[in-house]
Amino acid sequence: MNARLRTHGRRTTAAVAAATALGLALAGCSGTSKDDNDDKGSGGSAAAGANATADPNAALKTGLKLAFLPKQINNPYETITGEAGLAAAKEIGSEGKRVGPSDANASSQVSYINTLIQQNQDAIMIAANDANAVCGPLKQAMAKGVKVVAYDSDTAKDCRQLFINQAKSEDVGRSLVQNVAKQVGYKGKIAILSATQNATNQNTWIDYMKQELAKPEYKDMQLVKVAYGDDEDQKSFQETQGLLQANPDLKAIIAPTTVGISAAARYIDGSQYKGKVVVNGLGTPNQMRQFVKNGTVEQFSLWDPKKLGKLAVYSAAALASGQITGAEGEKFTAGDLGEYTIGKDGEIILGPPTVFNKDNVDQYDF
Repeated sequence: MNARLRTHGRRTTAAVAAATALGLALAGCSGTSKDDNDDKGSGGSAAAGANATADPNAALKTGLKLAFLPKQINNPYETITGEAGLAAAKEIGSEGKRVGPSDANASSQVSYINTLIQQNQDAIMIAANDANAVCGPLKQAMAKGVKVVAYDSDTAKDCRQLFINQAKSEDVGRSLVQNVAKQVGYKGKIAILSATQNATNQNTWIDYMKQELAKPEYKDMQLVKVAYGDDEDQKSFQETQGLLQANPDLKAIIAPTTVGISAAARYIDGSQYKGKVVVNGLGTPNQMRQFVKNGTVEQFSLWDPKKLGKLAVYSAAALASGQITGAEGEKFTAGDLGEYTIGKDGEIILGPPTVFNKDNVDQYDF
């Protein structure tokens, strides 16, 4: 998975810490200023919460300058998230920007972080391609008073102040295995088509998939390979082809990435394996609708990436406004999404994913 933003001298009064930025954070600073001494020494959600004091009654600042840094600027899922975040930033009287690399390599986001620091952003919202590769520059950002909110794919905990998680990682990983097991009758070979080898969210979900598969009820199911399509459509398509060439008796492919699942479905749709190989995973209704309606895919799952982007903006704004610091138990309101509570290690959970199938796929447009 992957969504994909004021002025001179801003001063941030409260807390180095945390806010929720699930998806995209954008906003622009007008009239407020941030001192170089603000929030220095912030070392992540725990440190931030310890060194700052939240004011839940503080007004939400306008004119904030928030930057959204997706894993890939051209990833369809990230684009949906980012555009929703930009719209939300405008709603709260701020401006947003969305920048990022065209590839998902581990270090591809570093130069963008450095530029955003130079631009004195109020907050950086990042979906990390690698949990550790971005840590150095993100720590520099926090030392200069820039709030850092990870969303979708987390960084190491001490490199940000909040992490906006789409859903509980364990629920995502285990549910994908549970759904596929029912489809294949708890028997046969399966494979996983992931994004990049270093993607934090993908690896966390896959770990839970493997834990679920270790249960006795899955003893007749075999995970033959975890393939990596690097969140590139053509490579994911080719990896799907390779999986089936190496395992012609494969029963299912689980793709916990929107790029991967659509590429896998496209390959299966035009092959002899249509109706024989189950494709399941995480996708958007608009990209998967045709495959559901023509029988290639029975079901898939996802949360609403638009809500992810909106939550990212409100969490970043709450953090920059001093309403929250990122400490466990703090609460804030994210517009019409309602109230959210910060959990352990600065984590904020959007909500459970939705399972899409032929009965409900036409009810959604994203």
